[in-house]
Parts: sequence; C-alpha cells; structure tokens
Amino acid sequence: MVRLADRKMSSFAPAPFCPECRSTKLFRDGFRTLKNAIKVQRWLCRECGYRFSKPLRLRKIQQRRLNTADALQFSNQICALEAKNLEPQTEINTVAGENLQDNKGKIIEFAWWMKKQGYKEGTVVCRSKLLKVMVKRGANLYDPETIKDVIAKQTWSEGRKENAVNAYSTFLKMIGGTWSPPIYGRIQKLPFIPKEEEIDALIASCAPKAATLLQTLKETAARVGEAWALQWTDVDIENRTLRITPEKGSNPRIFKISPKLMSMLLALPRKGNCIFGSYPLRGYRTCFTRQRKKAARKLGNPRLLQITFHTFRHWKATMEYHKTKDILYVMKLLGHKSIKNTLIYTQLIEFDDNDQFVCKVAKTVKEASELIESGFEYVCAMDDAKLFKKRK
Repeated sequence: MVRLADRKMSSFAPAPFCPECRSTKLFRDGFRTLKNAIKVQRWLCRECGYRFSKPLRLRKIQQRRLNTADALQFSNQICALEAKNLEPQTEINTVAGENLQDNKGKIIEFAWWMKKQGYKEGTVVCRSKLLKVMVKRGANLYDPETIKDVIAKQTWSEGRKENAVNAYSTFLKMIGGTWSPPIYGRIQKLPFIPKEEEIDALIASCAPKAATLLQTLKETAARVGEAWALQWTDVDIENRTLRITPEKGSNPRIFKISPKLMSMLLALPRKGNCIFGSYPLRGYRTCFTRQRKKAARKLGNPRLLQITFHTFRHWKATMEYHKTKDILYVMKLLGHKSIKNTLIYTQLIEFDDNDQFVCKVAKTVKEASELIESGFEYVCAMDDAKLFKKRK
C-alpha cells in the first residue's frame, strides 16, 4: 500500500482562486520572494486579470489537510460485514449516478447542437445551465412531466420559469420529442432610471477599466456585450468616433464620443485587439458588482445597487426622448429594428416642467463648443453672448 504522504502534496492542495472574482481559471505568473528567501507562487487570473500570490495561511491549511488525509487512510477501515450490508444501497446509488451522468452528457450534446444551429453564445450558456439545474433537482430529460414538476416547485420568477420552458422545448426539438408546455406569463416591469448625478458618482467610484466601460455605456447606449466586444480598430481617434458592432439582430451604429471618454479609452493598456479584454464578460460582472456595492456603501446611496450595465441603455434612451420627443431618433440610437421595442421609453418617466436647470454663458466659439460637448443645450443669444442650459 502506498502511503498518501508519499504522494505529491498538490494532489490534496485546494485549488487557488482569484480573491477578486473568485475564479479558479488561473495562470502561473512566476514567484515572489519573501524576506526569509522563501519563494511563493504568483498567479494571474484569466477572467479579470488580477495578480496575486497564495497566502501563508492557505499553505498551512494544505499541510493540515494532507495530514488529515494520511490519518484517515489507516483509521477508516470497513469490515467485511459492514461492506456486505452496504451493497444494496451502493447499487442504487450507482444506478442513480449513471442516470445523472447520462443527462449531463446529453446536456453537453445539446449545447453543441445549439452552437451548430447558430444560437448565440449567451443563449447556449443560459439554456444549458437551466437544464443542468433542473437535472440536479430531480428532473429527467426524457420525461416531460418531471420537468414540469421541478419547474413548478421552484421559487423562480415567472420570467425565469418561462426561460426554463423555452430551454426544454429547444432540447425536445433536438431529440425530436414533443410536450404540452406549461404557461408562465412574464411580468412586464418598467426599468429603473437613476439620476445623472448617481451615474456619474458610480463611474467616479469605480476602477479605471470599469469606469471607462460605464462611460462608454452612458454615451452610446450600447448593450454591454456590444461594448465589451469593442476593438481598437473601432476607435477613430482623429474624428473621435466609436463604431458599435450590433448583437441580438440590431443595426450597427457609430457615435461621436466626448473628449473625456476618448482620453479614458487611450489611457487603458493595450494588451490585445479588444479594448476591455478577451476573457468572458460574465467573469467581469462579479468585479463590477463588488465595486458597485463598495460605492453604495461609501456614498451612502443604496439606489446605486439597482444600477446594472443595462440601466445605462435605459437611461440614455429616456433622456434622449425627453430632449427630442422623436421616437424614430431614439429607435436609431438604440439600433432597434422594430419600433415596438422603442415605444416603452415614451412612458418611462414624466418630467416636471418646473425642473431646475444649470445655465451657462458662452462668449466665444470655443466656450460654446465645450458646453455643447458637455451636454448643454443652446437657448438664445443676448448682448453678444449665448445662453445654454442643462438639466440638473
């Protein structure tokens, strides 16, 4: 018998994880030398790019787990009689495990089938995860009634249950099956629209990369997936424009961006073709959530916790419709192909006519251009000066 202590320590070492985004997808990034000349492994997170080294406390935990496993190897012996009594239960667990394994293999096949059919990556990931969750909670992919039972028992929202039904309907489409799907009506809710001061405060509280991403969403009303996919070739420094490649069947757009956003973009390090990084967006969402929570606690404003990436798109569309009262302009701004998706912004918010404004005076062309770039609107000219206003 080979003692466990004779094996490599890495066999029992807990996998390190990124303290920033909790991801276990890491690269080795050299060593860090301590004062006592001890070298410590450094790691680089593939999800968020955070560099860190494993703390001494974690190494002690590894050694303690190693000693515990070594002791259990010799103390936990099952006698022949106990092993005989456990045989029926072991057989049942083996059968259940095989069924679960078959379902997991079918889910992998389902994900690849959706990929070949041209489904978007987000759709493939979402529907595969929903099937995996239902299987873990007792559903059988080949028995629609068990799917209905599992969905009905969940405390999910109506929208998530509808997504689960759509995921299983797509699975049945792959295997050629049919079923009578349950009806779950998605409840339509008006999105949260924050104040501009709250948006600016959140941007100012975030790290440079997150602040640049949020400023891009604020000025372009792009979906976060569209902004995350931006490449350096999409930036025109001379004309100060940003080209958006659409997703979800929208139209392509090009935007004139502010000098502030341009300087923020150019300040980012260039580590590849993508501006914000080539790793998946879902890993960065956790980083943003932590920065948002920290900003809400620091500023004492819990409303910041309601701001998501998509909130910037709703805010921009609402403000632009309020300024122009032109629904077709807002439709073009958002890249919608159907005006039905844009009409929601006509009823999002009712502004009071007595809202307060900030008034600025420009006496030169340069001052006027700077005010316009800052979002001020021209009002009138008086005594060789031009008056501009901007909502507080």
